[in-house]
Amino acid sequence: MVPFLRHTAIAHAAYHDLVSLLLDEAVSEIKGAPTLRERDGRHYWYDRYRIGDQIAERYLGEDTNALRQRIEKHESLREDRDASRKERARLVRLLRGEGFLGMDNATGSLIHALSKAGLFRLGGTLVGTNAFRAYEGELGIRLKLDQLAMTNDIDIASFEKLSFAIGDTALPSVDETLKGFEFDPVPSTELGQVWRWRQSKSKTLVEFLTPSFEEDEGLKPLSALGVSAQSLHYLNYLISAPIPSAAIYRDGALIQIPRPERFAVHKLIVSDRRRDGAGSLKSKKDLQQAQLLIAVLAEDRPTDLKEAYEHAIAVGPQWRKRIERALDRAPKAADLINSVL
Repeated sequence: MVPFLRHTAIAHAAYHDLVSLLLDEAVSEIKGAPTLRERDGRHYWYDRYRIGDQIAERYLGEDTNALRQRIEKHESLREDRDASRKERARLVRLLRGEGFLGMDNATGSLIHALSKAGLFRLGGTLVGTNAFRAYEGELGIRLKLDQLAMTNDIDIASFEKLSFAIGDTALPSVDETLKGFEFDPVPSTELGQVWRWRQSKSKTLVEFLTPSFEEDEGLKPLSALGVSAQSLHYLNYLISAPIPSAAIYRDGALIQIPRPERFAVHKLIVSDRRRDGAGSLKSKKDLQQAQLLIAVLAEDRPTDLKEAYEHAIAVGPQWRKRIERALDRAPKAADLINSVL
């Protein structure tokens, strides 16, 4: 079994309390009348309010029981905002005292600004190593600040169709927010389409991604975010049914990350895919992240791991082959997966 350490039960509970308070905070910002709308067979909530003689609509999220319950009490949540903010700050201090890695100031300040602009509310999902670090709170595991949890990249993914269907946009725009942190667009081969930004002082790279449902992996628009995105195969599996998470920074920032069991299986796939090219170091890191999560999930959430694995291998022979080849390189992870089947 891949060894891992746990945070205390107090820290784990504090993290989930922080996520709940951040979800409350998002609904407490409702200005007008919550309105449910249907688009392409799915139902979405909007805050419908007046600006002068115009009616504006702000996207709140897809209809769920949890969101519906919060909307029903949004007025009382608005009244409690100051107390909630103080409690969130207390929880962040507690988590840092318990040894949570949290986010460094540079990453945290940018993620916080993007969250305030609506990036995650509008369907953006944090992926890559920054998402992996967020599982520290979701799963209650201790992570070390080593190569497994370090990165200079911030990767954000979203579905093209969802971004179009929402009918809302980030404010300020993603481009404006990034430029405020001294990020410059990296020119792409397709004129006028930008999907990555680099910070001049640190070389940190922000990249936008979206699933590819075609043979090629070209650039696609994410209209709600006002950016283009590099489309990738297998990504649709990763970002389906994402979960809310808390960035451990200031009094917390509400973000969105993939489900941990899907992240683990997706990392198996990506670790094998990267072996096809020149990404051997990244391939090794992908596999190590997958192994750690599989060890935790096999113990704590075996049914979730089982369902995520079976879903992936049922997609087709190419998916199955990549997963099997990755597990050949990680026999302990293979044994753990077999134990939950």
